[in-house]
Formats: sequence, structure tokens, C-alpha cells
Amino acid sequence: MSSRRDNRVAAMQFLYQWSMNREEELGEALRLFFREMEHPRDYYAFAEELIHGAVGHVEEVDAVIRQYLRNWEFERVARVDLAILRLAIYEMLKRRDIPPVVSINEAIDLSKIYSSSDARRFINGILDQFKLTLDRPLRTAALDT
Repeated sequence: MSSRRDNRVAAMQFLYQWSMNREEELGEALRLFFREMEHPRDYYAFAEELIHGAVGHVEEVDAVIRQYLRNWEFERVARVDLAILRLAIYEMLKRRDIPPVVSINEAIDLSKIYSSSDARRFINGILDQFKLTLDRPLRTAALDT
């Protein structure tokens, strides 16, 4: 597994945990989380960036998820699917250095490993609709911001 994938897995796992117990002090929660990880904390620098971004923009990210839910209530979205969606939508919204199709592919791959067999279609459906609203190239990084 690549270090980027390892970092996305760690970010998704933290977001999953955070969705069930939103710690007031994010720094302490991260310290405890990374203490249990396989690699030293500095290996997960990318994961920390993603976590801080997703948590910092959670209201905006959740609004996007709510907008694209069809025949489903936000509160009923599986926590692991929510963590994967929060990660991918944060990347698509705020990380112009990551091509949106990369975020979508990574989210689908995470869902294949960590969620149910139906999650792939569910997650892809939301992300595929959302990508059409983006004002940047889908297959390349948009570093011109």
C-alpha cells in the first residue's frame, strides 16, 4: 500500500471515530489516535492535513452530502460511508492539488475494503454528481489558485 493510501486510510479511520465521539480538543484526540498507529506520527502528515481540513469544513462538507442524498436521511448514512464521503468531498472542495477523479477513485477503493457491498455505488453516485459542479479540471491538479 502506498503512503498516500495509508494516510487516507488513517484519515478515514479518524473521521469515523470522530463522528461517534467529537472531541473538543482535536490535537489531543489526534495525539492519542496516532499513538496507536503502525508508523511514526510524522509518516501521517498528509492524514493530519486531511483530518484538520475535513473537521474544519465539516458543515460545508455535510451540506454537500445532504444535497446529493436521494431517498435517504443524512442520519441514516453508515458512519464509515460518512467518513469516506467527508474525506473525498473535503479533498474535492478544498484540495486543488488533488485531482477530483483521484479523490473519487480513492473513496471507492476505501469503500470496497471498509464498507458494505452497496457502499461503492452509493458513494460513487454522490461524488459523481458533485464533481459536475466543480469549477476546475477533473483529471489534473489545479494549482493556479
